[in-house]
Amino acid sequence: MKLPPDDDVIAALRAGDEATFATLLDTWSQGMLRVARAYVSTPEIAEEVVQDTWLAVLGAIGGFEGRSSLKTWIFRILVNTARKRGARESRTVPWSSVFVPEQAAGEPPVARREAPGRDGGPVADAPEGEVLASEAREQIWLALAGLPLRQRSVLVLRDLEGCTAEEVCEILEISPANQRVLLHRARMAVRRRLAGYFEAVRPSA
Repeated sequence: MKLPPDDDVIAALRAGDEATFATLLDTWSQGMLRVARAYVSTPEIAEEVVQDTWLAVLGAIGGFEGRSSLKTWIFRILVNTARKRGARESRTVPWSSVFVPEQAAGEPPVARREAPGRDGGPVADAPEGEVLASEAREQIWLALAGLPLRQRSVLVLRDLEGCTAEEVCEILEISPANQRVLLHRARMAVRRRLAGYFEAVRPSA
C-alpha cells in the first residue's frame, strides 16, 4: 500500500487521525514483527515489542523533527525497543536456544522465492522451487539463529524488509562500511548453510 507523503501522515497522526494510524499499522506492522523477531526469542514477545513501539511513536510524534524519513524513525524506535527487550531475555536464556523456525513471524529473508547467490550478494531464483520447501525455510531460520545479532538485524532489514543501505545505517546507527561488512558476512553464512542443505538433498546421478 502506498502511503501519503510523510508530512501528511505526520500531520494526521498529530491530529489523532485513527484512519491514518490504522493504515500505518496495516502497512508496516508485519515487517516490524520480522525485525523485532531478530532480537527476541518468541513471536509473542516480538508482538509486545511492536505494540510498545507504536505506543512510543504516538507519544513522541509531536516532537518528531523530520531529520529522517518517518519509516526510518519508527524502525529506529522499534530496534531500540527490541534491543532492550532482547538484552533482558539474554540474561536468562540465549536467543538461539529457544528459537523455533515454525514460530517465526513471516517468512525469513531470501526464503520466499530466492536461493543464495554464489558471490554472497542478492540471491537468485532456485531450481524447481526448492527454497519454498519447509526444510529449506527451516535451514534459513537456523542459519539466522546462529548469526551474531548485528549481522542478523542487517540481513533482515536489507533482504526481507527491502531497506536501503542508507536506511539501515540510520536505523542501526552504523557506518556504511560496517553495514556492508555485516551484510556480506550474514549473506555468506546463510549461503553456506543452504549450499550444504541443497547438496545433501540433491538426488544422486
